[in-house]
Amino acid sequence: MSTEPPDVLEPVLILASASPRRAALLMQIGVPHYVLPANIDERRAEGEPPEQCVLRLAQQKALQVQAAAKPVALAACLLPVLGADTAVIVDGQMLGKPRDRAEALAMLARLSGRAHQVLSAVVLASGSVVRSALSRSEVYLRPLSSAECEAYWDSGEPRDKAGGYAIQGHGAVFVEQLCGSYSGVMGLPLFETALLLSAAGVPIWGGLAASEP
Repeated sequence: MSTEPPDVLEPVLILASASPRRAALLMQIGVPHYVLPANIDERRAEGEPPEQCVLRLAQQKALQVQAAAKPVALAACLLPVLGADTAVIVDGQMLGKPRDRAEALAMLARLSGRAHQVLSAVVLASGSVVRSALSRSEVYLRPLSSAECEAYWDSGEPRDKAGGYAIQGHGAVFVEQLCGSYSGVMGLPLFETALLLSAAGVPIWGGLAASEP
């Protein structure tokens, strides 16, 4: 039996995010990549529409990492950089990651028994070309009791999640309806991402290009 390690696919992309969820979603569609997280101010500008905000932040992440990667020998040539940003919107207000237990419980109470919107922007910087796409989804959470919200906080899951819940984790039991992109609610809309990659000549599935619908 051979003891040689299995072949590892050469990265074709740089992901400008430390999110393990986004990295897992990229690997789900067969896109090996480097991870080089961006470090930007993610606050919403005063009066800025939510759609514009997530697109701006995703672009800033991609461009910052693209600039930072130039002097770094990550690969034989410069790779495209993918940035993404996701926001939960309710009553026109963007809900970010909860700062503490009280804020997480307040967020869950606000989302309980009603619909909210999830916006996920994705931006691909390839050389001097910057491409972007926006995914919109509507999520309806069933009514939540105070006890289960407290138990959910104690699980540790809400701490780094926009809106205080994770559709791919324990929080899935709260989601009664979803209209839109499941992967977009997770943080990286794969349909839109694949089209951007294809337009830039970045293969998915280890070599196949996505096609326009």
